[in-house]
Amino acid sequence: MNNAEILVIDDEPQIRKLLKISLESNDYKVTLAETGTEGLHLAANHTPDLIILDLGLPDKNGHEILKELREWFEKSIIILSVQDEEVDIIKSLDNGATDYLTKPFRTGELLARIRASLRINKNTELQPRIFANDLEIDLSARLVERDKKPVKLTSTEYSLIALLAKNQGRVLTHQFILKEIWGVGSQNETQYLRVFIAQLRKKLEENPNSPVHIITESGVGYRFV
Repeated sequence: MNNAEILVIDDEPQIRKLLKISLESNDYKVTLAETGTEGLHLAANHTPDLIILDLGLPDKNGHEILKELREWFEKSIIILSVQDEEVDIIKSLDNGATDYLTKPFRTGELLARIRASLRINKNTELQPRIFANDLEIDLSARLVERDKKPVKLTSTEYSLIALLAKNQGRVLTHQFILKEIWGVGSQNETQYLRVFIAQLRKKLEENPNSPVHIITESGVGYRFV
């Protein structure tokens, strides 16, 4: 039994109907809004566990709705939109979206993204230790172990894996990672970031060429799973 409450903000009646049927059949509680204004009102009056947000709303730009929500709403927001341009995806993620899925979408994939996003909610009250199969990351002790053996990391490598792990399951854009680790002036140094990701994969992945922990989101950034 899921019991999680999901708010869907989308102006397309057929999409709202499809999502309501699909989500409720998986035991989620669903609230529907067809405008950004209605969605903001519903979210403020009864905070959901997750929000599915369309960018193409009739009254307000979806990016603006996202920004307004992120002023106070700390749980997961999944963007579901026909806008599939890289610039829209990156803008949404930089503005605080947890994930991004384009229409038309596969229901199974959306449900998987929802499950992953709800796990992120649980990790918001961060545990001092993060486990991912053969990896253990102890944030309080600044230690990383693989198969119960300590992994020697540089200070920058540790900061990078800690940032990814704290946002487990969430796509972090290149620009966000670069700003957080190296500062505002480094946001265009994507090649620099690729070098450090490659180094981390050599130390943390069983097969660096086929990673299972640090996943590349092509043209956008990276996701830790």
